[in-house]
Amino acid sequence: MGMRNSKKAKELEALDRLIEEITVDAYGDDEQLWAFRQAFEDDVALPADGFVIGEPVSVVAINYDGNERRGLTVTCRREDGSEYVVAVSEVVLPQASEGARYIAAYRRWLNLDPYPAETKRRSRRGRQHKVADDDIDLSKPVELVALSVKERAARCRLLGSDRIITLRASRLWEVVPGAIVTVKPGKQWRYGGHPYLSGEIQSTRIDVKALDLAPLGLAEMGMWDPKEEYWGEEGEPIEEWAKPIIAHGPRPMFEMEQVLPGEDPDDPFNDPITWSNDLKDAGERAEAEKILMELCQADLRCLDAHSHLGNFVFDHRPQNAIRHYEVGLRIGELSLGDDFTGVLPWGLIDNRPFLRCMHGYGLCLWRLERFDEAAHIFEKMLWLNPSDNQGARFLIYEVKAKIAWEDREVE
Repeated sequence: MGMRNSKKAKELEALDRLIEEITVDAYGDDEQLWAFRQAFEDDVALPADGFVIGEPVSVVAINYDGNERRGLTVTCRREDGSEYVVAVSEVVLPQASEGARYIAAYRRWLNLDPYPAETKRRSRRGRQHKVADDDIDLSKPVELVALSVKERAARCRLLGSDRIITLRASRLWEVVPGAIVTVKPGKQWRYGGHPYLSGEIQSTRIDVKALDLAPLGLAEMGMWDPKEEYWGEEGEPIEEWAKPIIAHGPRPMFEMEQVLPGEDPDDPFNDPITWSNDLKDAGERAEAEKILMELCQADLRCLDAHSHLGNFVFDHRPQNAIRHYEVGLRIGELSLGDDFTGVLPWGLIDNRPFLRCMHGYGLCLWRLERFDEAAHIFEKMLWLNPSDNQGARFLIYEVKAKIAWEDREVE
């Protein structure tokens, strides 16, 4: 699992362009180090939340003292207020931030891996930055991003930052990981060093573009050709849904990056999703759901966690399930853009979490009698995965005929 070589090559090319831009008028290591230092000062906002060997820190300054061997250094402030200095190359900043991009370029200039293991894979229980007492104005509504949800509390982060806080409020059954929650704050306090907030939930919404998530990678996997697909027996008419797909001709194939915190790269059949499914099958639903929530808390881009959370409540609460599926769908769509015309085949297994979210979302739309929206989703599924391993072609006609879910044909 993870990024394919083509995506990595493009990332490295982009870093090389950034390095060239920074060092274009600098000659020798000393001048280039000063150029990097100036670039950080001009383009990276400080203080910034970061990590050093897994410890949450605030990066308060980036310096160069003329010692070429030492290179650029950062002054880091711990949660207890103490400060220390480390090399810039040892600091990890939020993945989608400008600072992370500049550190990656600097590491590449040093002939180091621009993306060390700590930036690529996050554990399910890693330490995180916490909301400070002065981060929240109790006189104004607060916008939080839900990361994981329990019956009486939700682990959240402040919208626009990576700082976490636990929300205690009623109506949490309406909240799913990835949703933005607007809260009228009541009381703020700390217990055991962790920040808490109580308040009244005023509204929830799904707006993935506002979450500042790094889009999942798309790896090019060759060309898909409709001439190589099976469209029925010879002499049989082509189904209507397939005609525009065939007429469009060959299209590029892609595989979407799959994020799965806590996976074992040496054992692809031993991962948190499998553990959750095993617990669910054993009747331990609470523990199974807890694992999925922890995955979302570690990285909201774990699409399979969203799809399986939707599956948990699909049978009895489609109005809740649809929120889980939609968050996963919208996160995946960040990678596609509005003009994506490629194919995401089911046979490339890392595409499956996204396609599962799309399928679940379409089924919920149907159950909620939002027929036109459901038809659009099923048509999009067929366009993205013409081999239709999920059977969208068998659903689309009933949806377009506005046949209620309860009246559908069941084999």
